[in-house]
Amino acid sequence: MPARHRDALQALCGGQLTITRQHEGALYVFPRPAWEVFRERVMQLPVSALGWKSIYLGYAFDAEVDGSSRVLIPPELRAAAGIERDVMLLGMGDRFELWDVARLAAREQAVLAQGVPAAVANLVL
Repeated sequence: MPARHRDALQALCGGQLTITRQHEGALYVFPRPAWEVFRERVMQLPVSALGWKSIYLGYAFDAEVDGSSRVLIPPELRAAAGIERDVMLLGMGDRFELWDVARLAAREQAVLAQGVPAAVANLVL
C-alpha cells in the first residue's frame, strides 16, 4: 500500500480492506466501511443481475494492511485480474482499483481511442 494512502486507511478503517473482482478486469479494493455500502447496493440488485452479485460478493476477500504496508491478494483474485508482477493502484474516491500494468495500459488505449464523450467533454471547462 503506497505510503500516501496508508495513514488515511489506518485512520478510516484500521487498515481493514475488502478486495473483490471489478467488471473491467481489475480488482476493487475497498476500505471496510465503503465495502459495506457497496455490498448493500449489490444486495439490492434485481434477479437479472444475479451473475454480477455472485462475482462481486462471491470473490470478496477480507484483507488487512500489514505492518510492512503490504496486502495479501489471494491467488484466485490475482488470476482474475491477470496480476503477475507489476501493478498500479488507482484511487477512485471511495475505493481503489488494482490493475495489472499491461492490462491497464491496454484499457486506457481503448478508452482514448473512443474519443471524449459529451459527458466528459463538459466536465473540465
